[in-house]
This record gives sequence, structure tokens and C-alpha cells, in this order.
Amino acid sequence: MLVLDKPSGLLSVPGRGFDKQDCLSLRVQATYPDALVVHRLDMATSGLMLFARGPVAQRALSLAFAERRITKRYVAIVNGHMATPAPDWGVIDLPIGADWHQRPLRKIDHLHGKASVTRWRVLAAGADQRATRLELEPETGRSHQLRVHLLALGHPILGDALYGTPEVQGMATRLLLHASSLAFKHPVSQLPLQFASAADF
Repeated sequence: MLVLDKPSGLLSVPGRGFDKQDCLSLRVQATYPDALVVHRLDMATSGLMLFARGPVAQRALSLAFAERRITKRYVAIVNGHMATPAPDWGVIDLPIGADWHQRPLRKIDHLHGKASVTRWRVLAAGADQRATRLELEPETGRSHQLRVHLLALGHPILGDALYGTPEVQGMATRLLLHASSLAFKHPVSQLPLQFASAADF
């Protein structure tokens, strides 16, 4: 396997169109031809991405993700003041579905959405109460889950060009969301592994 630190603004996999071919997966495969994607990060999100070396490893790691045996944590800075939940971690349990009228956006959809759960806790509050630094742990892996869940609480992530108001977008030069840690057992040795990457914001 490979664990890499993706910068914000780089696609995880190729997109549609000639101008969207530069991505982390193709850059990695230029050096490691057997590297295969296991999961993805949004283009605007930075941080740790796991790649498998070959299809056998990909199946094992993909199954570990599906069975929630891989713990992912993120750091984000959101708009407004969020109080520390009791006892320590809060839980957002809201179903997410496609917003067909505004694709590729997602939305909270209690009728047709898929179950989506995010744990969160406060790391630090801004002195002016205008922003809060959070640690996030998604228990499910829906597209845009963290962005949509925080928006639903009334605290969009700073710099979010998809879900933030012009004011929220203007509070940062990029989306302030970073995949800061991965923890799981090695699929062969079963030894516990943990990888960490500090956010640069």
C-alpha cells in the first residue's frame, strides 16, 4: 500500500475533459504502476489518501472501508461559534442524497437520502467567535458528507466554493478541510497502523 498527502486543488482521479486529467492517481501510477485507488478526496480537500499495490490489496482495503474498519479523521475550520458537545463528541445523523436540480451538489434528504453519520468535536474556538476548528470522524463515506452535514448545522466550512455563501467563501483562499489521520490494521500482518498529517491552516 501507499499513503500519500494530497494537496488541495488536485483531483484524486481523472475527471471528464482534457483539462481534468492531472490527478494524484495518475501521478502515483507514473512511479508505481500497480497503485490502485481505494478511496477518494474531493478536489478541494487536502490530506491523506490510501492506495493499494495491486488488485488483491485493493479488494482487502476496499472491504475494510466498507466494513468501517478504517478510521478517518479530518480537521476543518467552520463559520461561526460551535460549543463543545457533551460529553466530548457530538453526532450528526442526517441522510444525504443527490440534489438533482443543482448537481453535483448533495443535500439532506429525509425521504430518499442514504444514512450518513459524522462525529465531531471542538478543537479550538476563534477569539472573535467567527470560526471554530473541529475534528471530524465520518462513520459513513457519502459524497460531500462533511461539507453537507456542517452546512446543515448552520456552520459551513470556510472557503467552500460549493456550499458556502460568498462571505464564507471569502473567509479563506481554499476549502479548510484536511484529512488528518488514517488508522487501520494491515491487511496481511494485522498489525495496527496509524498515519497522520497536520493541516497547514
